[in-house]
Amino acid sequence: MTLKSSLLSLSLTILAFPAALRAEVKLPSIFTDNMVLQQKADCAVWGWAKAGSTITVTPSWGKQKYTAKADAAGKWKLQVHTPAASYTPYGLSVSGDGPVVQLKNVLIGEVWLCGGQSNMEMPMKGFKGQPVLGSNEAILHSKNDQLRLYTVPRSSVTEPQDNSKPSPWRIAEPEAVSNFSATAYYFGRLLQEQLHVPVGLVHCSYSGSFIEAWMDPATLREFAGVKIPAKGDTIKQVSRTATTLYNGMLHPIEGYGIKGAIWYQGESNYDRPDEYEKMFAAMVKQWRTHWGLGDFPFYYAQIAPFDYTRTSKNKGGKYNSAFIRDTQRKLQTQVPNTAMAVLLDIGEETSIHPMRKEPGGTRLALLALNKTYGLKGFGAVSPGYESMQVKGNEAIVRFKDSPNGMTSFSQELTGFEVAGADKKFYPAKASINGSSITVSAEAVKVPVAVRYAFQDFTRATLFSTEGLPVSSFRTDDWAE
Repeated sequence: MTLKSSLLSLSLTILAFPAALRAEVKLPSIFTDNMVLQQKADCAVWGWAKAGSTITVTPSWGKQKYTAKADAAGKWKLQVHTPAASYTPYGLSVSGDGPVVQLKNVLIGEVWLCGGQSNMEMPMKGFKGQPVLGSNEAILHSKNDQLRLYTVPRSSVTEPQDNSKPSPWRIAEPEAVSNFSATAYYFGRLLQEQLHVPVGLVHCSYSGSFIEAWMDPATLREFAGVKIPAKGDTIKQVSRTATTLYNGMLHPIEGYGIKGAIWYQGESNYDRPDEYEKMFAAMVKQWRTHWGLGDFPFYYAQIAPFDYTRTSKNKGGKYNSAFIRDTQRKLQTQVPNTAMAVLLDIGEETSIHPMRKEPGGTRLALLALNKTYGLKGFGAVSPGYESMQVKGNEAIVRFKDSPNGMTSFSQELTGFEVAGADKKFYPAKASINGSSITVSAEAVKVPVAVRYAFQDFTRATLFSTEGLPVSSFRTDDWAE
């Protein structure tokens, strides 16, 4: 063997060994230059190194150093305390037995996790043939060093992964923004503008995904009808197989310092509203438990109206997506520290991906600005159904969160239905009286139940005076 071939063989042998055996310090993919760390928090930093070696993490914002020892598998983890948010770029060095890892241009600010399915994934440039209204101008003016974007690469696997595929933190500018989640971008842009601190967005979504794909096996064992794949199983539906997106995308970033999460999903579960009610609550609890940050804020978008019979032969009963919209409406009172952005006014009958993405991101941001950051003086929450009272042949429906009353913005108030004891609904006349609606139908002498905007596809006609639409709702709990 020649000297040249010997050196080549040695090089290939070294490359074949894991980083931990070569004594190199390795960080998860989410730790890169340009990242944002959550302010005034004990942020987890973790990775891999030679078993038994001592790891030292040194941030440039203070004199304190943090150390941890790699376990027998080469894994290590520690917490670094961060200061108040600052526009000052910092550095973070991680050293062990090998070369020092240097992270540059690190900002301290507010970090939010952004999850869901295609309406969260839909980029600012739109899907092919499916535009995002007004995005080109927004992209053109998107340069902002204080807004940082991270996308977790797609991955669907049957076993939890320690790390996700490589992906860089990007500074907001046209090329990066055009490929980033539109809903998440509009959310983060408004937060950064109003809070005047750096904002980091961790985007983790997958088109067409079932909610159970984002949940772990331990949580899903509560649901008898869910099949949890075994290690060697073939994944026939990459975004609709239980646990697989959790394994490949969420598990690798669990523990990264965040302030809260936003969520836009439910279209793929539209025909299982009763199960979704339980799954959503279980998923939020699981995420909060795994992150170990208590009941962090979790704000979500209600799915927009769409004619689901275009993609399915099923219709009527619980196949009416108004039932899952109603489930989502109720969840914000059932799950602590959650709130819902209503999107009843942006739905499109022929497209499940509304082209108006700015309202969703903005309304999620309004919830965060008001409920998490305490800003006041603006509308943040849509009026919500509170109670119903029957007077003769009229039903008086009262709403909460409408201190300045409600409006139809001069359009006809439509979408209301009334039923009597026979449970048959009839189109109803409706009129606004401050924060209540008076509803009646000639065919119903004694109203028993009222529904509003309770079809697959419908158009919003009732709003707060600040322009926030009222959600689909029903006063009954009937099966259909």
